[in-house]
Formats: sequence, C-alpha cells, structure tokens
Amino acid sequence: MPRLYAKKMKFSFFSADQLYYIAIIKPDAVIGRKSQEIKQKIIKAGFVIEMEDKRLLTEQQVRDFYHRIADQPDFEEFVLFMTSSLSHILVVSQGNEEQPTLGETGPNPKTEDEEINEDHPAVVIPPGMKKKRDSLQEYLERQHISQFCDVEETVTNVNHFIDVFFPDFKNMKNLKLEKILALLQPALFQEKKEDVLKIIEDEGFKILLQRQIVLSKEEAQTLCKEYENEDYFGKLIEKMTSGPSLALVLVRDHGLQHWKELIGPSSVQKAKESVPESLCARFAMEGLPINQLYGSDSLEAAEREIQYFFPPQSTLALLKPHLTQEQREEILKLVREAGFEITQMKEMLLNEEEAEKIYSKIKGKDFYQDVVEMLTEGPSLVMVLTRWNAVSEWRRLMGPVEPEEAKILSPDSIRARFGRSILKNAVHGSSNTYEAMESINRIFADFVPETPERNLSTVPF
Repeated sequence: MPRLYAKKMKFSFFSADQLYYIAIIKPDAVIGRKSQEIKQKIIKAGFVIEMEDKRLLTEQQVRDFYHRIADQPDFEEFVLFMTSSLSHILVVSQGNEEQPTLGETGPNPKTEDEEINEDHPAVVIPPGMKKKRDSLQEYLERQHISQFCDVEETVTNVNHFIDVFFPDFKNMKNLKLEKILALLQPALFQEKKEDVLKIIEDEGFKILLQRQIVLSKEEAQTLCKEYENEDYFGKLIEKMTSGPSLALVLVRDHGLQHWKELIGPSSVQKAKESVPESLCARFAMEGLPINQLYGSDSLEAAEREIQYFFPPQSTLALLKPHLTQEQREEILKLVREAGFEITQMKEMLLNEEEAEKIYSKIKGKDFYQDVVEMLTEGPSLVMVLTRWNAVSEWRRLMGPVEPEEAKILSPDSIRARFGRSILKNAVHGSSNTYEAMESINRIFADFVPETPERNLSTVPF
C-alpha cells in the first residue's frame, strides 16, 4: 500500500450552527470489515451518524474530495485504490452530549512534557461549562483508526459533498426511519390478513420483507412467556403453532413507537376497556385473550428479531459492460429499493480467466466464447448483494434471460428495461446459494458472509 494511504486529512472551521463532517471509510477498511467498528467508536464518542451509504466512488469524486493532496507523488495510485472497491460514506454531526471520559475513549494521551507545573498551570473549566469535544478527525487519531477513515470538516466543502453523496439529506434529516419486526399470529393471518396489511400501509409503514413461518413450540413459548402461569397457556401455544404466522419487516418515521400505539396492549380485555381503537381490540379472536399482533419492544430487539426471522444471504451480481453510467445508477437505485445491501463492489475489466470464475458452469457451452468476448468489451461492475433470500430475489429482480420475453412476463424487471439481447441482457446473477458462494469466494477472496445461525435456545423475543 503506498504511503499516501495513511496521510491524514485535517481541516477545521468554527460555526454557531450544527457542525457536520463528511467521513469516508476507505475500501481496505470496508473489505476488512472494520466499518462497523469505526461507526461504533464514532457513536460511543457522542457523535451522531446522520446518514450513510456504501458506494463505488468515481474518479472525479475522489479527485474532488482529495484535491488538497493531488500533488503527492502517490496520488494517481491512491485514486486507483479509492475507485477499486466500495467506500463507506458517512454524514456525521457533532451531537449535543459532553465529551466522553478518557476511560471511554482510550488511554490518557498526556506525556511527561505535558505534566502540570508552575509554568503550565491547569486550565480550570468554570462550573456549568462543558469541555469542548475533539473534532471527529482528532478523535479518530486518538483511537488510532484515522488511517482507515478520512474526514472533511470545512463547511463549504461539507455542504458540497452532502449534495453530491446525499442529495435528499435536507428532506431526510428530520425523519427518524426505524425498522421493526411485526408478527400476525395464525388465526389473524388466516382470517384478516388483507385488512391488517391495508391498515399497515395506510398508517405510513412500508413493508420491506415478509414471509410465512410456522412457529416452533419453543418460539411460541418464548413469545408468550408472560402468560405461562395462566390456565389457557397450553391452548395458546397450540393455537400459535397450528399454522403459519406472517412475519413482516416494517419501516416508518418513528416506526417503533407508532407500531406500539397502533397495536395496543397485550391483553384483549385491557385493550377493549382503554384503547378500543387499537388493533388488539379491533382484531380480537374468539377464545384468544391476547393481542394477535406482535411488535418489537426496542430497536435493539428489532435488529435481533429481523436477523432471526430473515437471516441474511449473499449472492453475486454483475452489471455488464454495455450499460451506460446513467443506467448503472438506475439499476443500483432499484437494487437498494429492493432491500439489498451492496456488501462488496468493484469495477473489473474481465479477461477470460476472470470470466470463468463467474461463468464456470457454462464453460463447455457453444456460446461461452461469445459471453467472454462480450465481457471483454469494457468494464463490468461486480457486486455482492446481501438480504434475506438474496439469490432468488435478485433473480426475480433481473427477470427472464431474454429481454423480449422479460418485457412480456416481467415488464418492470431490469432485463426488460435495460437489456438489448440475450447476450447483452444487462445483468447476471448466481443460480443458487452454492454457486453464489463459489463465485463470491473467487472474485472477493476476503469476503466473510453475514449468515448468523438461528439458535432456538436464544429466541430473540
């Protein structure tokens, strides 16, 4: 790695308004799975991550952001490095809390030369006055992680890069979008599913994911633990495991609190007496004294529950050379709207050896050489996409292989909209989970899949 990569970016300003920073977590840190650690440290120090995105920076974006070091001898190599794979872009605000103690942020940086003496008396902070927090760059340096993350602090530049990377920032800033897990129990799911889903959408929730799932006895007992001493507990568990429930991932502004208020208390009797307009009261099922809808109790619980019921899966995706930059951007927008996280990404000019890593299963076919020639016409964008059921969901989003057929059978699919021919059909994806992991491991050797095991002994309710 060239020595320029460790060079620190440090620009400062003073403003009476809210201070924002643009932070770029560099590709080597993203590949090495350091993004989460860096984000956690930033949050622990009292800073607020207002918005974030993973993206493949363009050459011009790198040159603009790092223009102050453009005269460095390794700059061109640095530009290649920064455009080689995903970076993690953050908008960070200063927050309102006091600076954490040294015990929270790391070892005491004071040296022997800085010991208090008569020539350097201690600075006394008046009562009621907060100690000024370090800038984000200073904090990252103290945490010894600044080599992985570059910060822009100059107000004019920050505003410019917010417009570049997050054009909807001003509109989105005042929203507090929260993801939660919701569950419709079997009786309600069978009898009133459409009514409940309509209310959910009318209340401003977006359904990100949904699946039918038959709860195990252990899951049902954990969900209904507060009723285990009631006479009807056995009957309740029997009902809850008698058929499929509907699990949903919902998102909305202040979604957690709104869902709690919408579904009401856990007891049907209490709901009918005190909150008759709640879903608990409105959708009470005969002989079932508890709320037939479940919702996450906290955002932390929601994250665990979503991971449990919708375990993440990864697949390999490829955007082919004939796509324009504008078409790429449109497809990436569709990818994000479909709930995928772009876990890894890099632009590659595929030669025959690299093409085989992705298309190994068709190597013996008559048309294989045509595929290779098409891939060598220009750079492809290769990605790892992650979400629940990623392989089949990406194939659904791509559409049928033949673009003309896709226009009839799946007119909103990527191939219907951007494909030119069966060879230049815009995108490629793995056929199954085994092929996905084989291809990912060949192209992204350092990739670690996010596939936590579902442990029934730790049901996350």
